Amino acid sequence: MTRTTIDMPAPSARTLGRARAKPSGMSRRKRRDAIIGYAFISPAIIGLLLFVGYPMVTSLYHSFTQWNGLTPAQWIGFTNYVQMFTHDPTFWPSLGVTLLWVVVSVPVTIAAGLGLAVLVDRAFKGVKLFRTIFYLPVVLPAVAVLTLWKYIYDPTYGLANEILRALHLPTVMWLGDSHTALASILIVGVWGIGGTMIIFLAGLQAVPTELAEAAKVDGAGPIRRFMQVTLPMIGPILLLQLVLQLNGAFQTFTQVAILTKGGPGTSTDLLMYKIYTDGFANFIASPNLGYATAEVWVLFIIVMIVTLGMLRLTRGRFTAGNEA
Repeated sequence: MTRTTIDMPAPSARTLGRARAKPSGMSRRKRRDAIIGYAFISPAIIGLLLFVGYPMVTSLYHSFTQWNGLTPAQWIGFTNYVQMFTHDPTFWPSLGVTLLWVVVSVPVTIAAGLGLAVLVDRAFKGVKLFRTIFYLPVVLPAVAVLTLWKYIYDPTYGLANEILRALHLPTVMWLGDSHTALASILIVGVWGIGGTMIIFLAGLQAVPTELAEAAKVDGAGPIRRFMQVTLPMIGPILLLQLVLQLNGAFQTFTQVAILTKGGPGTSTDLLMYKIYTDGFANFIASPNLGYATAEVWVLFIIVMIVTLGMLRLTRGRFTAGNEA
């Protein structure tokens, strides 16, 4: 058999030049697109560096200093942290109360928000009005609302004890008793779960109705349909709420500052409020912003450890439809 050879014309210099120029042209185009992209996001990057990055770096530095906010900071090393863990008589009780608050308030808030969302997810007359009423506490001024709650909890003429008297039940000191003060603040927090309800409601309305109908045909009751169909489908929303509630619980401040000011004793002295009192409450007499900044970093590390641990424990368990 004879092999036929076909002579192909040699590529010209112009063709080779175009072939070599093509990758260079693509890289220039990509470089131009990257420059345009970075130009558009540069305001966000600059803002992040100026208002988040720089304050974090400077606060970390000031946590190792003796600083009153007015004069130059003096480097003292780990003195603030040593004092915090070994000599501050209020730090460990405050941390304990904070952890107790997180453990109790986060599950209660999530459960109440989810239950309320399930309630208003049904189609009945006036449902939009109920959704508005339940969401109303979120948009009301926090200071005004908490001041009103302070009068409600008044042991002498407050509405809470008036209701107990009408029901022939013993009255409670509420904010004035170390055994009930934290629970009283929790009631206020649960009263304002409208934001949690709205996010859960959005997740519930995104669940395909075909899945629940198919489970109903298979004989599943309402509770089983909710646990095995609805709940797995809103897994990402549940994880989001868990992260948000954890971070919010660790940073609880306004309720304590207005209702109890950390009392009675240290029963409601949450770490966020202690940071405020250490850094600003005695600002004129003995300001200690360096020590308060060290407490901020301890709180930040605790929040990061708890959040990352929670995400690791729940990895793969809150994926939409993973159990459907």
